[in-house]
Amino acid sequence: MTTNGQVIRLAVWSGPRNISTALMRSWENRHDTVVVDEPLYAHYLQVTGLDHPGRDEVIADGEADWRRAVAALLGPVPGGTRVFYQKHMAHHLLPGIERGWVAGLTNVMLIRDPREVVASYVRSRADVTAEDLGLAEQLELYDELVTAGTPPPVIDARDVLLRPEAYLRAMCRHAGVGFIARMLAWPPGPRDSDGVWGRYWYDGVWRSTGFARYRPRHPQLQGPAAAVAEACLPMYERLHAARWVL
Repeated sequence: MTTNGQVIRLAVWSGPRNISTALMRSWENRHDTVVVDEPLYAHYLQVTGLDHPGRDEVIADGEADWRRAVAALLGPVPGGTRVFYQKHMAHHLLPGIERGWVAGLTNVMLIRDPREVVASYVRSRADVTAEDLGLAEQLELYDELVTAGTPPPVIDARDVLLRPEAYLRAMCRHAGVGFIARMLAWPPGPRDSDGVWGRYWYDGVWRSTGFARYRPRHPQLQGPAAAVAEACLPMYERLHAARWVL
């Protein structure tokens, strides 16, 4: 548990096509929490030049200077609330970003089986690479935090969907706040806190009113998509072995 004054800065590091946006919804439904959606995304697109949906709009709307983005993550909390929930994509931590500030946050790793991630990802974008999934950065960041003496808990999306209240309660204990039942359900629709890329990726979350019931998936991947999932599987398995089991 890490606090800065009375502020709790809870950073959840994930990859795409996980339950990261639903988890952000859950925490935003607390009366004492404000959220930020992928604050390093604009910098990531600016530096990599990748052609993501809404690329120009994301860069124009966000903060493309990582130093300023990080300063906002560590600075005064919007609205003066107690909990500052930060939804991060791990692969947005590009090599040029100094990472010392991360250890000062309350960190959590959110993982999902890469075979399921890839199957979901290619429904929105035709191509996917191992770099798009962020597992290498998640594992690297996990190892760095372990070495720094602040090992972050690892939670698997499957486990959360099977027992959402149990895992939310555990996250609350980790952050040093009490569980609130309204974290389990929220109003449907977009929110002002959603990134401008929400129109491309958040359709399911915008229709949701809570965590979806877990459904076993057995994706049948072919060609390059199968190769990407296979390349990422050992990294996922390392993190999965360290996950919280409640």
